[in-house]
Amino acid sequence: MSKSYNAVELIRKKRQKESLSKEEIEFLIQEYTADRIPDYQMSAFLMATFLNGMNNDEASAFTKAMLYSGTVLDLSEIPGTKVDKHSTGGVGDKLSLILAPIVAACGVPVPMISGRGLGHSGGTLDKLESIPGFNVNLNLDDYRRVLAKHKMVLIGQTEEIAPADKRMYALRDVTATVECIPLIAGSIMSKKMAEGIDALVLDVKCGDGAFMKTVEDATLLAQTLVSIGESFGKQTIAFLTNMDQPLGYKIGNWLEVEESIDGLLGKGPDDIMEVTHVLAGTMIYLGKKASSIQEGIQKSKASIADGSAFAKFRDIVIEQGGDVRFIDHPENYPKSAHVSEFKADKDGYISKLDAFSFGIAGLELGAGRKKKEDRIDPTAGIVLEKKVGDRVSKGETIFRFYTNRPEALDTVHELIAKAVTISMIGPKQPQMVSHKIDKNGIMPFNL
Repeated sequence: MSKSYNAVELIRKKRQKESLSKEEIEFLIQEYTADRIPDYQMSAFLMATFLNGMNNDEASAFTKAMLYSGTVLDLSEIPGTKVDKHSTGGVGDKLSLILAPIVAACGVPVPMISGRGLGHSGGTLDKLESIPGFNVNLNLDDYRRVLAKHKMVLIGQTEEIAPADKRMYALRDVTATVECIPLIAGSIMSKKMAEGIDALVLDVKCGDGAFMKTVEDATLLAQTLVSIGESFGKQTIAFLTNMDQPLGYKIGNWLEVEESIDGLLGKGPDDIMEVTHVLAGTMIYLGKKASSIQEGIQKSKASIADGSAFAKFRDIVIEQGGDVRFIDHPENYPKSAHVSEFKADKDGYISKLDAFSFGIAGLELGAGRKKKEDRIDPTAGIVLEKKVGDRVSKGETIFRFYTNRPEALDTVHELIAKAVTISMIGPKQPQMVSHKIDKNGIMPFNL
């Protein structure tokens, strides 16, 4: 890129709903990465994009500019078809911690570069860092070494991997510019195409607790992601999954590690394990260790039953410096200083749990960030005793809040009171995985 542009004019252009050229987008990304465009100007560009969108050419140029802002890895020296998974974010979504060991235990290399919490949704890195000593900041040489040794590695973005996205990801989190399809697609795919994978499985959440609230928006995002992946020559399959209520029964960083351990030991909640096995089975299929997704699902379940997936998780915790004593005995982990119970105000059935409100409540308790520099409390979070469809009695404890911020509890109780609906008639259970999207189109998915 040789031509220089005026950042203010490009922001104004996007504000006026005009399209930017490939060169203009490259200029913005390169100059921001080089610290010649400040956060406040990039924030203005992100908000203009959030409000006015991007066309397909802009979205493709944005993704490529983010990808080539840093190193694109070559893992061809590591045997096997490398497959990763990405989720578009939800509440209580700890699937990566369960499925990566499953897939690795089945012989498929999983080079997983994950993100931190974004808005109301939790982040895989924050969950991993709640394990004392766990190091997500491996350099690229160690990344390759650990992947070759264990067939999996769990790290965050390095300075070399899509550095523009690393900075922009944190900025979007605190400028209310998260829920934007081209920004989401560019962020996801720039990281995934840079990490050295051969194939990708996408978990596109849809519902109250997702960034995509409607099936239409979730489908459009899934199709955009699949199209980008295939354009880079990577076999890409996406699934639409339900996020109208939190996944599982635990929300918060260490609490979700605990539930992940339960999942790996064969004691995980049904909703968590259903989605996990579909995604893991698809990864095993794309990794050429199964002849179909259904066979991959069976192999995924077998790795839980024979203990190999849990053993793989212990191995990676040890390898990346984590204290495995807490994996073997999670009951010994430090507890929050304050626990508050939320009780049902009448008899009936839980008919709705607004997942978004639970995500915001977790943030208030200390499980997420309101500002870039905020520190996360690994012990903070929410335990659900009941979920949609469960019968409750007046005065029964249905949720527990854990925090070291007692001043947040009144706000959290008010939030959750509005997020819960108790009805006299039990609702229909939601379908967890509704559709599969690949290069051939969209189709209903049934186990």
